[in-house]
Amino acid sequence: MGYGEMSADNGAGSASSRQFVLEKEGELRVEVGTDAPLRLRLLDGTAEVFGAEIPRAKWLTVPALEKIAIFTWKGATIELDGISEVEYVADETPMVSYVNVHAVLDGRRARAKSGNDADSSQGPRVIVVGPTDSGKSSLCRMLLNWACKRSWIPTFVDLDVGQGSTTIPGCIAASPVELPLDAFGGMPTEMPAVYFYGHTRASANVELYKVLMKELAQTLERRFSCLSDHKAAGMVINTMGWVEGLGYELLLQAINTFNADVVLVLGQEKLFSMLKKDVLKSKPTIDIVKLHKSEGVVPRNQKVRQQSQNCKIKEYFYGFINDLSPYTLRENFGNISVFRIGVGNQLPVSIDPIGAEPVSDPTRATAININGDFLHAVLAISYADDPDQILSCNIAGFLYVSEIDFESEKITFLAPCPGELPSRILIIGTLKWSDNQ
Repeated sequence: MGYGEMSADNGAGSASSRQFVLEKEGELRVEVGTDAPLRLRLLDGTAEVFGAEIPRAKWLTVPALEKIAIFTWKGATIELDGISEVEYVADETPMVSYVNVHAVLDGRRARAKSGNDADSSQGPRVIVVGPTDSGKSSLCRMLLNWACKRSWIPTFVDLDVGQGSTTIPGCIAASPVELPLDAFGGMPTEMPAVYFYGHTRASANVELYKVLMKELAQTLERRFSCLSDHKAAGMVINTMGWVEGLGYELLLQAINTFNADVVLVLGQEKLFSMLKKDVLKSKPTIDIVKLHKSEGVVPRNQKVRQQSQNCKIKEYFYGFINDLSPYTLRENFGNISVFRIGVGNQLPVSIDPIGAEPVSDPTRATAININGDFLHAVLAISYADDPDQILSCNIAGFLYVSEIDFESEKITFLAPCPGELPSRILIIGTLKWSDNQ
């Protein structure tokens, strides 16, 4: 997998334009820093990023903090312009093994579509597992894009509350993918089913996480019962990187809850062995496949993770390329009801439930008095008509608390669109963000 470099200066950190000639099955890996975005374009041949084809001769902007792999099956010439932290052509890539998995899944979808009974009409339900920073999200994007190119409509399920691929962090969500995803864009938002967990760590309220997984799975089952094409295309499920102890138990529960029949294990022999031992006991027909993770996957420290979470929230309000203008809404305290789910140390002590009695149920919604700790919080707007429906209802959207005036008892929100709130029932967790970031 050799390559040619056609530039006097192609080192990382240089702002000059440089070109890379990739041979058959070659891969160019690029890491972008926090501030200056990078541009790229395809000069010759064909290439893709996580299964999304790059258009010929068009400059594309790679946003800050992105880490991408530009792969070509037949050869390509790539031009970069701008500053990157790292850029190099890989000696090895696992792409061939990944596309082989896609081919097997494609065959199962075809058989499901031609099935004559209810059981055989179910397409593959693939769950991608592995430790933190093993390339799970990237593999999910590839499998989704390759399926879309074959005219399937797979459903993407995101269980990683720390990342927020479909929406903001702190949620679990699912959405059908009808068209290939943009190379650097967000995940699908058509017909999303979103449940607000409210924290970026599943350990903050494990019981709530379990309940929301079950609610999401039931929602998808109802959807599949009405949409045979979606059912035949199946699911691609992304998971957390917490694979030890309680995290492993949640992983087993996710496999059962979504009735997964293919488990793709990235980058850890121990996890592969544990799953074969524990899952095959109750599901002997399930396929557990070990795949090599890409060597281009880069471990991220807590600071980088926080930056990534902040970027996802900002993207929700301002758009992927800052092309949206959020709106300011002011509401009287008495016009809204704010609830938190569960108790414990996940919220500041000063946010006390209304009334004197403490709540011990980790899945109970409790009304909360508005106070100073709400400032910079991100709240979810529930579709629930009644507090008892909060756990079982989808989320309409999110609000950011930018200002609180206790004298006039008014709270100011940043909202993605103008107009009346779709619901007066809001949910708070530990998710915070600053519009100045």
